[in-house]
Amino acid sequence: MHATRRGLLSQLAAVTAGVAFTSCHMRHAFGQVGRRCELILNSKRVRTVDVHAHCHIPEATALAGYKETTPALIIGPERIKAMDEQGIDIEALSINPNFWDKAERDLQAQIVKVQNEKLAEVCGHEPARFVGLASVAMAHPDLAVEQLEDGVRRLGLRGALIGGSVNGVELSDSRFHPFWAKAEQLGVLIFIHPQGTPELEASGRLKGNGVLTNVIGNPLETTIALSHLIFEGTLDRYPGLKICGAHAGGYLPSYIGRSDKACETFPQRCTVTLKKKPSEYLRDLYFDSMTFTAEGLRHLIAEVGVSQIVMGTDHPFPWTKTALDHILDQPGLSDADRVAMLSENAFRLLGIRA
Repeated sequence: MHATRRGLLSQLAAVTAGVAFTSCHMRHAFGQVGRRCELILNSKRVRTVDVHAHCHIPEATALAGYKETTPALIIGPERIKAMDEQGIDIEALSINPNFWDKAERDLQAQIVKVQNEKLAEVCGHEPARFVGLASVAMAHPDLAVEQLEDGVRRLGLRGALIGGSVNGVELSDSRFHPFWAKAEQLGVLIFIHPQGTPELEASGRLKGNGVLTNVIGNPLETTIALSHLIFEGTLDRYPGLKICGAHAGGYLPSYIGRSDKACETFPQRCTVTLKKKPSEYLRDLYFDSMTFTAEGLRHLIAEVGVSQIVMGTDHPFPWTKTALDHILDQPGLSDADRVAMLSENAFRLLGIRA
């Protein structure tokens, strides 16, 4: 089934069986009236979930002295209006970047406490539109364990966002084992979002035009992080982890075949015995849909499977305003495949009731 573009079909008055489209109606949210677009697929309402959506908590940024220059990161009526226009029903809100990672321990604890409690308030105010991912102080793993448990059990948050490394230390390092053990025990999603590659930026290689610190540096950081988690045996040690790699997992799914050959070619460089091939671990991980092209999404599906992909937009940053269309217009998918990526996979990962 080829899905017709949302912008055209939202104007249709009748429902055509087997066609995916959004209908729009008026809705009251945060005291504002706006246009709400809803996805209907084969005459059934599909509640869409954006797993990659950011916000900031002003009280926390003030504590850190962090100056945020993107007003759209503050949740209010404009955020819900933008979601309505794009056909996004639910956002899994997360705070990024991790501007507290280098602060003193006590200050990190204060920042994270404020962020998590205020984020829980936002989600409680609009529970049908938002769920939250906690912040944690990964520089102090014992504190991160406490914060994750508190965020999930007391505040009702659905997991956490962490960077691809912590002040130069890889996530696979043994000091983070207690955190991974707690995440596995709680059964919650850990969303790995890169914080850039400062060691590469320092060399000057990413200077110049093209925002290479982001365009190359961010996906590279995710690629490195996931590779270490595989090759250092972290995913074998904690097989129940639910990890989602931002930006479609960086470059890893695009060249995973080389990873499969690494230990065959250089066995002396592989001191950890893995339980399966690196490519097989991709089907234990999750990835957002930010591939930008039909071929990119086709290849990601081929490598990891529909069941491992969730919709992501990076809202409010305007990388894409057509995340639904990216999935709806993808050739060769069944309606069940589309619903899985737009809705059901995220419902399962985030504990959202259908």
